[in-house]
Amino acid sequence: MHNSPRFIFVIGGVLSGIGKGITTASIALLVKSLGFNATAIKIDPYISIDAGTMRPAEHGEVFVTDDGGEIDQDLGHYERFLNQSLTRDHNITTGKVFSNVIKNERHMVYKGRDASMFPDVIDEIKRMILAPVKKTDEIVLVEIGGTTGDLENQPFLHAARELGRQYPAIYILVTYLPFLRNVGELKTKPTQHAVAHLRESGIFPNFIITRGEIPIDEPRLETLSARCFIDREHIIDNPDNPNIYKVPETLKMAGLATEILEEFGLKAREDTFKQWEQFVANTDLRTEPVRIALVGKYVKHGADKHKDVYISVLEALNHAAAYCKKSIELIPIDSKRLEEHGPAILEEAKPHAIIVPQGWGSRGTEGKILAAQFARERKVPYLGLCFGMQLATIEFARNVVGLTGANSEEIDPRTKYPVIHIMPDQREYLKKHQFGGTIRLGAWPCKVNENTILNGLYRKYGNMVNAIKGNIVSERHRHRYEVNNTFRKELEEKGYLISGVSPDGKLVEAMELSPELHPFFVGTQFHPEYMSRPLSPHPIFIGLLKAATTKD
Repeated sequence: MHNSPRFIFVIGGVLSGIGKGITTASIALLVKSLGFNATAIKIDPYISIDAGTMRPAEHGEVFVTDDGGEIDQDLGHYERFLNQSLTRDHNITTGKVFSNVIKNERHMVYKGRDASMFPDVIDEIKRMILAPVKKTDEIVLVEIGGTTGDLENQPFLHAARELGRQYPAIYILVTYLPFLRNVGELKTKPTQHAVAHLRESGIFPNFIITRGEIPIDEPRLETLSARCFIDREHIIDNPDNPNIYKVPETLKMAGLATEILEEFGLKAREDTFKQWEQFVANTDLRTEPVRIALVGKYVKHGADKHKDVYISVLEALNHAAAYCKKSIELIPIDSKRLEEHGPAILEEAKPHAIIVPQGWGSRGTEGKILAAQFARERKVPYLGLCFGMQLATIEFARNVVGLTGANSEEIDPRTKYPVIHIMPDQREYLKKHQFGGTIRLGAWPCKVNENTILNGLYRKYGNMVNAIKGNIVSERHRHRYEVNNTFRKELEEKGYLISGVSPDGKLVEAMELSPELHPFFVGTQFHPEYMSRPLSPHPIFIGLLKAATTKD
């Protein structure tokens, strides 16, 4: 038994969106910093196979793994906190589970009996939880999406309970304590109900982590301990903190990692947490802020700023800022509004740098093209990510090369100058309405050309995650369209530098403008933000910040 993995199941109570993902990532970081091999698995109870076809404004960002998994953004947090890559198998959905069970039934795996929730669905969940666990993985974090009492996650809770009978396991309930301002009091009753629901599944939580607007007080602690039948020292308070990277410090100070090891009968082997503490200290530096304009069509959610759609980009900026010991002021700019009102919006923002991130469809694209033009003409450092690179290419083709009306086939299928066109195999997928899991996904090699900004950045700031080997880097992708090679010569003749290509030379992976045209104008077909981590910031984002703070 002592050589088997130990499981920590993280379960939600009261409502979703309270930070189970950050809590899971933080606990994984803490146990890893104490000398144990750790990994993390995310369970999403939706029936979709994966997150690939979901609307970003509703579901948030889709994170991509090396092997092409399109997964909930929580997996991105796991990778960032653990500083290690995960796989598509580290994500389990109801859709994946049911699909496998039905496939088994069709192939007579169940020998002619009826396929059932018990034991077949539960057994398949257990198999999928164990599948990505390596022999060296000593502590496995499993986050179960949703909340206790949800119909959708009941099979996963039952599987977690059964695994707890086979392996050493700890159950942690992350729960919300609402603060009623009219009476000035935190309320514990919703948490009491959540614990009662959890116990109905046969799970008694070992720890409760409370979330709320304000810290918990002693009377509420005593109430939770008494009513939820849990030791007082196993209730950990984690009130709101604008800096998610401070959550591990909060949990460490509360002694959570030590208590977990005691439950497992383990002792700390080392303590490498100081590296994380130094990173967090750098995020607190109060320097003159670097103003970064993020131009996208999902920057607003109702009357508020949308925080989930471009989260990997935002975190990559935070990692680079900590490395450079700078503060950042992010300026979200709605590309549709920019399209309607013109460059005055950017002039008023006075950005030190402009980022145009990923995107799909035609809405707001002219605003993004205008942002690329503004950056090019005003010599403002520019970073185009995937769609942002494609739109920068369109802008250059129109306004520098002179290809009036140049566009992407995605935006205008009838354009005379399709400088961005669909990849050949992708055309067949679209004809058959095969959208999910068919785009160019995951890690692909990129050959970096010498005497380019890109080459210089990888060689100067490359690290164990973002290293250049020879002249090859590995970066993650998520796209259907690419630069049309028919127009490459015309673009290059005017100062459009192709700084990265696929090893066979057929696919433009990265571009920049010649030094005569611009000091820092970079676009990548890949997504460097997916490979940026607090302790391994991405060289391209470091380069952008350095360019944004360089004085003429």
